[in-house]
Amino acid sequence: MVEEVVLNTEVEKRYAPPAMPTGEVAVEVDPELEAELSRIPDKLAFKIGEVADLLDVKPYVLRYWETEFDILKPKKSKHNQRMYEHRDVENLLLIRKLLYRDRFSIEGARAALKKLRKDNTRVKQIKTINDHIEEAKDRVMDLIDDIAQIRLIVK
Repeated sequence: MVEEVVLNTEVEKRYAPPAMPTGEVAVEVDPELEAELSRIPDKLAFKIGEVADLLDVKPYVLRYWETEFDILKPKKSKHNQRMYEHRDVENLLLIRKLLYRDRFSIEGARAALKKLRKDNTRVKQIKTINDHIEEAKDRVMDLIDDIAQIRLIVK
């Protein structure tokens, strides 16, 4: 029985990934942006005027940003009006923050969004890898338990 505990501890030390996150990734959030995001009304779609009022910019600015940022793809209604989804409004708030508060150029904001997307993809991959490692660890621990039981039977 004592061997089993020692064996499990050795396996845990040997197979536990020291640098891997355990599911939660710490991300620093701009409190002002977070407050703005929380003020977005809970609607399925927004017209360009509503979004312009929400962001305190003119509608032509939103149309210009659509040409400069590929993440902005509002759908068109049957009357050919731009209809922004909640995700689009969030992206627009982020773009406005990058351009107006952080003083990025259009090119710089585009690069920052690209890096953010890449980092987000990497975080998702790390979480997936972590899940696989946890699953493998569980299998190894089950195998060790089975071996310990076989040892007890054989003795």
